[in-house]
Amino acid sequence: MLLDQINGPQDLKALTTAQLEQLAAEIRQFLIEKLSVTGGHLAPNLGVVELTLAMHYLFNSPEDKFIYDVGHQSYVHKILTGRMERFDTLRKYKGLCGFVKRAESEHDVWEAGHSSTSLSAAMGMALARDLKGETNRVVAVIGDGALTGGMALEALNHIGHEKKDLIVILNDNEMSIAPNVGALHHYLGKIRTDRHYHKAKDELQQLLNKVPAIGGKLAKTAERFKDSLKYLLVSGILFEQFGFTYLGPVDGHDIEQLIDIMKQADSMPGPVLVHVLTVKGKGYSPAEADSFKWHGITPYKIESGQVVKAVGPPVYTDVFGQMLIELAEKDERIVAVTPAMPGGSGLLPFAARFPNRMIDVGIAEQHAATMSAALAIEGMKPVFAVYSTFLQRAYDQVVHDICRQNLNVIFAIDRAGFVGPDGETHHGVYDISFLRHIPNLVIMMPKDENELRQMLKTAVDYDDGPIAVRYPRIAGLGVEMDPNPQALPIGKWETVREGDSSVIMAIGPMLQVAEEAAELLKRDGINVQIVNARFIKPLDEQMLLQFAAEGKQMIVLEENAELGGFGSSVLEFYSLRGIYGLAIRIIGVPDLFVEHGTIKEQRVEIGLTAERVASDLKNMQPRRMKRVTGQQ
Repeated sequence: MLLDQINGPQDLKALTTAQLEQLAAEIRQFLIEKLSVTGGHLAPNLGVVELTLAMHYLFNSPEDKFIYDVGHQSYVHKILTGRMERFDTLRKYKGLCGFVKRAESEHDVWEAGHSSTSLSAAMGMALARDLKGETNRVVAVIGDGALTGGMALEALNHIGHEKKDLIVILNDNEMSIAPNVGALHHYLGKIRTDRHYHKAKDELQQLLNKVPAIGGKLAKTAERFKDSLKYLLVSGILFEQFGFTYLGPVDGHDIEQLIDIMKQADSMPGPVLVHVLTVKGKGYSPAEADSFKWHGITPYKIESGQVVKAVGPPVYTDVFGQMLIELAEKDERIVAVTPAMPGGSGLLPFAARFPNRMIDVGIAEQHAATMSAALAIEGMKPVFAVYSTFLQRAYDQVVHDICRQNLNVIFAIDRAGFVGPDGETHHGVYDISFLRHIPNLVIMMPKDENELRQMLKTAVDYDDGPIAVRYPRIAGLGVEMDPNPQALPIGKWETVREGDSSVIMAIGPMLQVAEEAAELLKRDGINVQIVNARFIKPLDEQMLLQFAAEGKQMIVLEENAELGGFGSSVLEFYSLRGIYGLAIRIIGVPDLFVEHGTIKEQRVEIGLTAERVASDLKNMQPRRMKRVTGQQ
């Protein structure tokens, strides 16, 4: 096999086109086999095999900088840069990352798990290159979906203005530009990169300008005529107006064409956009037939394409989707909003049931948030379904457009807490910290899937401003579902286990950790109270004051950053009221990024375990905290 002989990009340089095509087939088979065991982003990588081979064949990584938007499509790049032997560890604890990872290889020069960042990164690297007097190439690979992100358009605008030498490869797997003019595009692309053509055009311009009286007018007329033809015939005119030379579209699975057009791009001064048409899931029929499903896939059977699914209770995401349908049946004001994640957010059944009330804005979280604010002003009930990690991208809009105006937007925050194999770019462990200090916002988290239904009912019934319910990326507990869930009283917690002198306040899945810790403590004769602190904001002030009056030792347990999280709000509550001398310990996510693995492994790594909770509680001793007066 040729693949066994590839230890780095330099090994591609001596291969013929036929050998590169053979290598492409071997890489596809390798990916199909490996990901059937580990899972991962299969369809995106099958679509960029030839493209990645052509890039590494022509350019010289890591001197030349390859910047992948999001990183979903970087597996082929990893294979070609010496990491093939580690693919059995893909997305596993301490194993190969599912995204580009700078610590893994010198060939990984930019990390991203969120979209639309590559062009800004490319501009930064091109600027740095020129400031340092270096001559390396900068090549950014971005998908057509990522271009819907406003950040990508901001970068396009700046790159075109500065006219820096860099190449943007548009990986278009949706064929958004009409194929019936493809041959013309290809022909015009070759003409525009021909040095003799550019020289002749410049000479003609100079000659026309020299003609007395009519020269200038004639030159302007010719220029307008040329521009009119371009607007009529060239789909890439948008990019050319941004200041790019547009080349393409080109067949993204024809290695010879790819190498040829990249050579042309490399010969051009200034920014060049190469438009590459690819088929997502190329070479594996189940993935080609349903590239959405196979974008990110769990382990599967290669022959049938059957996904290996765990049998058990429904995941929280599906519970959310079903409950939203039930609520929407009774309330015509409910509108679902998603930033390009209808499937991941459990909204496909809702879209099928209410197609006119399902709004997918593309990868545009900021727009989704502000649009939801306007929907609320007009009397609708927008439900903004978004992953915790992606809500970060709309922070200003949440503060300025929604909460400041006290608008009745419902945030359905999925993937709250650790997310497992997707790792640190996707963990939802910061949203409590960046949301809870915003005025007007109510924040909830359920202990189980039935309470999620109750919280969604609470959110729809709530009319006093923005309200958020966050839930994890796990299966539920298998509890009985209430067919007619009722709204919960805002700000009221629930005691789920009575105890003596100690209490654990836990939110979401941490409640099960608290229960396990209570069983361990019971063996030592310690009976601990457990509270389902389901309202992160507002706090249950009555219960907190009672804990202080009783002098209870307290542990606050959360799957969120300890800095600024739920535990911090408890400490602030007592401090602002001048209540000191309490024994309180926060157990959450410490001040570090937790890498990929299983959720259990991630919790063990940082001590979110029953054993840690039990040990900390046994070792707690009340400490008298001195009041700081500012006097010496």
